[in-house]
Amino acid sequence: MIGDTTQQAERDLQRMQTQRSELVEWIERLTRQEEAVEPLAGLHLFRLAERRGPIYGVTEPSFCVIAQGSKEILQGGYRYRYDPYHYLLATVDLPRVSQILEASAEKPYLSLRLDLSPSLVSSVILDSTYSGVPNQTNVRAIDVSLLEVDLLDAVVRLIRLVDCPSEAQMLMPLILREIVYRLLKGEQGARLRHLAVQGDSTSYIARAVERLRRDFDQPLRIETLARDLGMSVSGFHHHFKAVTSLSPLQYQKQLRLQEARRLMMGKELDAASAAFRVGYQDASHFSREYKSLFGVPPMRDVQQLREAARDSIG
Repeated sequence: MIGDTTQQAERDLQRMQTQRSELVEWIERLTRQEEAVEPLAGLHLFRLAERRGPIYGVTEPSFCVIAQGSKEILQGGYRYRYDPYHYLLATVDLPRVSQILEASAEKPYLSLRLDLSPSLVSSVILDSTYSGVPNQTNVRAIDVSLLEVDLLDAVVRLIRLVDCPSEAQMLMPLILREIVYRLLKGEQGARLRHLAVQGDSTSYIARAVERLRRDFDQPLRIETLARDLGMSVSGFHHHFKAVTSLSPLQYQKQLRLQEARRLMMGKELDAASAAFRVGYQDASHFSREYKSLFGVPPMRDVQQLREAARDSIG
């Protein structure tokens, strides 16, 4: 019996190595140079040839796998590091700071992100024998787990469909369902189930997050938001922080500052104009909070970003 278990472990290890090598080949071929592409709807591939960070953004509900290299995400005071042996799962839109820890021209960072929808997760739960109950002891909407061989196998079969568009129409929905099913059966099944379960505290927070993202430039009225969700103010604060690792005010602030940074870079707005566009009434208050998040005042930060972009092109 022990011998059979050892042999199975060895076979799984060989399968993992083969699958990982194939995934590297696929992403290298489909990206070719440093870029992000979406070869199939909801499947995003990334390639970076150097270490990079900090990178500010928002993590959407998704399943993320690294084929080569490693990455770290800082979110709400927690650090999540993952690599080709681990996957990351996020079930709510979350402001985050990430760093690419391992990447070079010879061995670029290669990864994929698969978007997850509540409707897909709900459908798989209803059609399967999965009967897990959400674990209320850890409702944080993001975590890292060991990548299992059958889950990686499904990922590789999904990316193969890029070369078979006629088959993708029929097979992609089936493979997506398999991936969700394997995630539900795995270590993070309870976390993923929060995407689909209506009526628990996490689903209420997902609705609050959606409103905050949509109306991030509007004044934050906690009492109104809590009342609309049928929660007390204290209960709303507690559950919001349990899921996002941030208070509602911190969440809104990070969204505002990231959007202001984007406006100054992409639209070439000055700091005061960007501050007003994202909901700040006091430019000096905006500058202080901007420096607290990004480490330098707004215009100096934008100047440094533009210089770095010119250097990379040169």
